[in-house]
Amino acid sequence: MIGEDTIISFDSPHMLRDLCIAENETELVSSQVDEQQFNVRMVNSHGLREAASVLIKKMYSWRGYSMEQPLEGVAPNRMTLVTDNAGHIVGTMTLCFDTEVGLPADENFKDKLDQLRAHGCRLCEPSRLAIDTHVPKRVFASMIHISYIYAHNIHGFSDYIIEVNPRHAMFYKKMLGFQDFGEERMCTRVNAPAVLLRLRLEQMKVQIDRFGGMMEKHGREKSFYPYFFSSNDEPGITDRLIAGRN
Repeated sequence: MIGEDTIISFDSPHMLRDLCIAENETELVSSQVDEQQFNVRMVNSHGLREAASVLIKKMYSWRGYSMEQPLEGVAPNRMTLVTDNAGHIVGTMTLCFDTEVGLPADENFKDKLDQLRAHGCRLCEPSRLAIDTHVPKRVFASMIHISYIYAHNIHGFSDYIIEVNPRHAMFYKKMLGFQDFGEERMCTRVNAPAVLLRLRLEQMKVQIDRFGGMMEKHGREKSFYPYFFSSNDEPGITDRLIAGRN
């Protein structure tokens, strides 16, 4: 099933704390495991799309959220990543890029997104983010970092916007630096409340340069940035992302 070239592999024993969240969020459940190897790949095949869809359905249905549509095929306005461990998909996320067809968040927050567009912001939206139970926090951090490299370093996008359940907005603010940008509304895709958050990718770059790769040597830093890759790893990841998309 795992046929795509690996973007990067890493060993990690560090576990995620308990947190369960809805669409455009991830299921984080703590457990103790030995150090294992994880591989992050770009999805370019039906088999990986299907495996990612199974994980998404599992994580979202467990929390009572609807997710009827499977992942679609390769498209120029989307990029999907998966992380596998011993041949099993344990994480996935899709990054949607703003084009003439818009973004998923336009369904509920188009007025807010149009404000950013009017100021010249180039928007992208992390979506369908799901992490299986009993996996390390670096799985989440790695996929977010790789999506940042693809969006900002390769394609010049300026901002992330995400819809999240209001109960878990603080997680994204504290762990990644997102800020409030839209009041609570009903997310029609999962039939649950959502707020809109925004993160400038230049702000993410500052945090990666400062904390990326520090792991447990991060001191008092409480965000996820120490579990990102070092900025020195970005050129190699960039090359493999470009090769994988072509």
